[in-house]
Amino acid sequence: MKYTITTLSGLAAGVLALGFASASAWGHAFMIEKEVKAGSWHIVEIAIPHGCVGSPTTEVRMQMPEGLIQVRPEVKPGWTLSTVSTELEEPIRIADVVIGERVEEVKWSGGSLPDLHMERFAVMVLMPREPGRRMWFKTIQICEEGEHRWVEIPEGDKSWSDYKEPSPYLDLVE
Repeated sequence: MKYTITTLSGLAAGVLALGFASASAWGHAFMIEKEVKAGSWHIVEIAIPHGCVGSPTTEVRMQMPEGLIQVRPEVKPGWTLSTVSTELEEPIRIADVVIGERVEEVKWSGGSLPDLHMERFAVMVLMPREPGRRMWFKTIQICEEGEHRWVEIPEGDKSWSDYKEPSPYLDLVE
């Protein structure tokens, strides 16, 4: 049994060392799924894997990219849900429903997610019929002390992992 404990301790130390050596590898807010069928309903889940250097997360704001018309946020026990909407220039008819506004941002606040815990924040959305499009869900994480602004979008030949606080994204596929 001593061997097993030693192995687990070594594994835990290795995981911690890896985390400190490459904080950017698991320091991001990220999508649970990165690809979704264009034109389909999908539950977009963003994982918040930590707080702000020891401080618990108390608010998460997820910005909806252009083209998302129907957004249905998840109600999370212990958190207050609110949305920011804007009127559409021209209402859209989907089946028998006329939609005159779109949700621009979903906010969960008033909860407390401890620094060393992970939580998922989700919205159900109707994806646009635009295969090949990458959709960026800029996310702001506010803690009791500090914040993370997961809003950076790669430019030029840079990739998502080149940034300190990259925006979560998903790709629309056929």
